[in-house]
Amino acid sequence: MLKIHMLKNQYQTQCKTVIKKVIFGILLTLSSTSFADDKPSLIADLQTTWAKIKYQMPVSNQEYAFQTLAKRSQAAIEASPQDAAAWVWHGIILSSWAGEKGGLGALKLVKQAKAALEMAIKLDAHVLDGSAYTSLGALYYKVPGWPIAFGDKDKARDYLKQGLSFNPDGIDSNYFYGDFLAQHGDDAQARNVLQHALEAAPRAQRPIADQGRRREIQQRLSTLNAH
Repeated sequence: MLKIHMLKNQYQTQCKTVIKKVIFGILLTLSSTSFADDKPSLIADLQTTWAKIKYQMPVSNQEYAFQTLAKRSQAAIEASPQDAAAWVWHGIILSSWAGEKGGLGALKLVKQAKAALEMAIKLDAHVLDGSAYTSLGALYYKVPGWPIAFGDKDKARDYLKQGLSFNPDGIDSNYFYGDFLAQHGDDAQARNVLQHALEAAPRAQRPIADQGRRREIQQRLSTLNAH
């Protein structure tokens, strides 16, 4: 029995190693842009790879995939420390990794994400249509409050509204504000904001992200309407 148990553990370990190698290979396939390329291509590469992980990869594989992608975004900001867009995407990727990791182990990641988004705002508050504000607002309402973490409903609202001021018709800025309102009991206003998010113009360079976000919005609206 002991031998069988040892063989089973060895097999499971080998399977996990193979899966990680496969995921890493997928990421290399999804994302072939080198860091020597121009900045717009690099940011587009991070955006597209993030969307494919979040909306097309099995949930069970996403934690490792986001961890791997975070190494790429870290390299991006090290190569161009004044590039605010790279800091925004590093923050978003770290947040996504934390969301899949969960538990106390995610706290370090969300703090790093917060610092990255704050750096993006310091460098260029207007970058990516205020995405740093929207992402920071999402962090503030999704993470626990003191003494565990830095979650704060009032700060979340302020940052989300600032994100909306830069991009009042954006799908992400409206989705996160609508989700925030729904989580805090303002169902009527949440419906209005989420419906406005659905009406956002398609982003030519981000079809996968748009499709996935619309599914999330529709699910949120369905839950609200069921109430």
